Amino acid sequence: MADVIEVGAARGDAPPPAAGRRRRAASRRGHAATPYLFLAPYLVLFGLFGVAPILFGVWLSVHQWDLQLPNRPFVGLENYRDLFSSDSAAYGDWWSSVRATATFTVLSVPLLLVVPLGLALLLNREFPGRTFFRTVYFAPYVLGVAVIGLLWRFLLDANLGLVNRLLGAVGLPADTPWVTDVPWAWVSLVGVTVWWTSGFNAVIYLAGLQDIPAELYEAARIDGATAWDRFRHVTLPGLRPVLLFVLTTTILASANVFGQSFLITLGAPGEQTRTVVWRIVDEGLRYNDAGQAAAMSILFALALAVVSIVNFRLLRYRED
Repeated sequence: MADVIEVGAARGDAPPPAAGRRRRAASRRGHAATPYLFLAPYLVLFGLFGVAPILFGVWLSVHQWDLQLPNRPFVGLENYRDLFSSDSAAYGDWWSSVRATATFTVLSVPLLLVVPLGLALLLNREFPGRTFFRTVYFAPYVLGVAVIGLLWRFLLDANLGLVNRLLGAVGLPADTPWVTDVPWAWVSLVGVTVWWTSGFNAVIYLAGLQDIPAELYEAARIDGATAWDRFRHVTLPGLRPVLLFVLTTTILASANVFGQSFLITLGAPGEQTRTVVWRIVDEGLRYNDAGQAAAMSILFALALAVVSIVNFRLLRYRED
C-alpha cells in the first residue's frame, strides 16, 4: 500500500503543497472581495448622485456661472467673499435669509423635540383605541408639503380663513394677520410645521421607549422613585441615542425649510420669512447666477455639518 501511494504521488495524482496554498489564498481573496461586490451597486449610485453633485457644486462655486452666458470664467473665492462683504449685492439678501432660517430653527426645534416626546409617552401607555390615536397623530406626516402649504394658506387667510372665523365665533379677535405680519407669520409657520411633522418624531421616540427594559421601571418603583424620577433616571438615559438622532434630523430639516414659507407666507412680510433654501433657489434659477447659488449651498452645508458634529459631541452615547 505504501508503494502505491508513493507511485501515485510521483505521477502527480496528489497536488503539491505549494499549489494548495495558492488555491487557498485565491479563495480567501475571493471571500474578501464578496462584500465589495454587494456594495458596488450602492457605491456606484452614491458616487453618481451624492459625490459627483457635491464636487460639481464646489466647481460651480469658484466660477461666474451665468446660465444665459456662454463664458463662465474662474473667479476663485470671489463668490464666497461676496457673502461676507457688505458692499456686494448678495450680502443683504443672504444674511436676511440666514436670520429667517435661524429664527425658524430656534423656534421650531424645541417644540419638535418636546411635543413628540410627550405624545410618545402618552401613546406608549395601555388604553383603548391606542392604535387609532397612533395613526391619527402620524397621518399628517404622509401629506406632501404642497398639500400642507395650500391647505393652511386658505385656513389662515386673514379675511376668508376658517381660523379667524372660529376665533371670532368665540369672541376672540377675528382679524389676526397670520400670514402677512410678524410675529404671527412665525407662529403660523412653526405651528403648521409642528402639527405636520410631530408624528414622525413621535414614532421614533415610541420605538425608543419600547426598547427600554421594563425591569428598570419596576426596580425604580420598588426603590420608591416618583414618576419624574423614573423619567429623568430611566427614560431619558435610555432615549439618549434616539434623542441624538431626533435632534440632528430635526435641526437639519428645520434649517432646510422652504415649502412652508414659500406657500403659506409667500416670504411676507417683505422678505422676513424668506429662508436660505429659498434664497439659493432664487439666486440660481431666478437670477441665473449658479456660481453664487453654489457658494451659498456649500457654505450652508458646512454650517449644518458643524452643527451636526457639535450635536454628536454633546450627546454621543456612552456605555456605562
